[in-house]
Amino acid sequence: MLLRFLQLWIMLRFACVSCAARQDPFAMHISCGARQNVQTKPTNTLWREDFGFTGGIAANATRPSFITPPLNTLRYFPLSEGPQNCYNINKVPKGHYSIRIFFGLVGRSKDTSEPLFDISIEGTQIYSLKPGWNKQNDQVFVEALVFLTNDSVSICFHSTGHGDPAILSIEIQQIDDKAYYFGPWWSQGIILRTVKRLSCGFGQSKFDVDYGGDSRGGDRFWQRIKTFGDESDQPRSVETRIKQASHPPNFYPETLYQSALVSTNNEPDLTYALEVDPNRNYSVWLHFAEIDNSVTAAGQRVFNIIINDDHAFKDVDIVELSGDIYTALVLNTTVTVNGRILTITLKPKEGNLAIINAIEIFEVIMVESKTISEEVSALQTLKKALGLPPRFGWNGDPCVPQQHPWFGVDCQLNKSSGSWIIDGLGLDNQGLKGFLPDDISRLLNLQILNLSKNNIHGAIPSLLGTITSLQVLDLSYNLFSGSIPESLGQLTSLQRL
Repeated sequence: MLLRFLQLWIMLRFACVSCAARQDPFAMHISCGARQNVQTKPTNTLWREDFGFTGGIAANATRPSFITPPLNTLRYFPLSEGPQNCYNINKVPKGHYSIRIFFGLVGRSKDTSEPLFDISIEGTQIYSLKPGWNKQNDQVFVEALVFLTNDSVSICFHSTGHGDPAILSIEIQQIDDKAYYFGPWWSQGIILRTVKRLSCGFGQSKFDVDYGGDSRGGDRFWQRIKTFGDESDQPRSVETRIKQASHPPNFYPETLYQSALVSTNNEPDLTYALEVDPNRNYSVWLHFAEIDNSVTAAGQRVFNIIINDDHAFKDVDIVELSGDIYTALVLNTTVTVNGRILTITLKPKEGNLAIINAIEIFEVIMVESKTISEEVSALQTLKKALGLPPRFGWNGDPCVPQQHPWFGVDCQLNKSSGSWIIDGLGLDNQGLKGFLPDDISRLLNLQILNLSKNNIHGAIPSLLGTITSLQVLDLSYNLFSGSIPESLGQLTSLQRL
């Protein structure tokens, strides 16, 4: 009896540990510009109100696509709010995330032109909107797979002079830490931006949730492609269950493998071509399941996979590699594209015809180094003390993305630490009216400080004398009071005062 009790207790204990281990992944959905929580059909997704994350202006939204979430508001950022504005979202557990941002158009606006702007996550620029984005379903959002390590996330929007950034929603969905692992140089220093995700053959464009997919997959959007070209292929579909589909770490929906494109006798090669940004690395994921009833065993369909004239995979036999018919197979490779076209060709060797179920293509982006946190904090204090107007746009990281540094801030990469440092600050003749805080002494790498021709008042901080790297110090034509600190005599590198 005691033995049975102990066995039962161990089983219950193990079950409890298993339940605890299988917690729902973290998810946050923000309806930008919304003043209260919103629940949308048919999935009953709960969208959080947009409060306390950022600045900008809330407005009514025009949805550019049928795949855009059914939300009525957005938040836009006019240039008067500064050239860069950020959503700073706290209490996001450390982990691997799919972050998706839907763009919108300001409703009832006389200016109906689409805004073009840049997007960065945690200081790394991931995307620049291209003209015509509001007319293509899979360009009304940007999606990236990112590792978050600070229990928070900063998502920034950078004006490029072509309209005001307008954001309809932000989704943060936790995925498996090993999701989309693609080789030895895959790491937390890599961001994968979704370029294209195709479901081949019959059906409609859908999200994972519409497929009944596992939430741990990140609710991906699959754009349906019914043909790669006229008379070059034929669709196939089945209702037969697919084995090995919704498995970790990527949790692909089973339905994805129940439809495919098969080449024809007239055109035995199966070719897909996509325009991409040049001189980038791309991670390519190809999905297969042998669902054609004309193939029942290994050796009956064999093909090579050629990507931009390179043989990425030779002698691909889906049945042999997956272990059976109606069984999912995923092949992945990373390629460098120097031109503007990425071409994937399936070239049959045995069986004369090729087959493919789905394609995913990601741009591989190296994460930018960040600015030393002590110096970022010092600049934020200086921003408040000097009363910098919003047009300065001092939001996010001062040095990255490198395409959008803060106004008046000069940066340098410290090769020994791998972090950015502030080595110059030029805010002369900007009409500043505040005071100079002691925290400016935390900018220990400053070589140039020019605050001349403003209306800065109060005392000159004696701690300025601790910035021994200063070579130029110009505080002229201000409203300082008191005496010049003797500590400035310690600035032995000073060339101009």
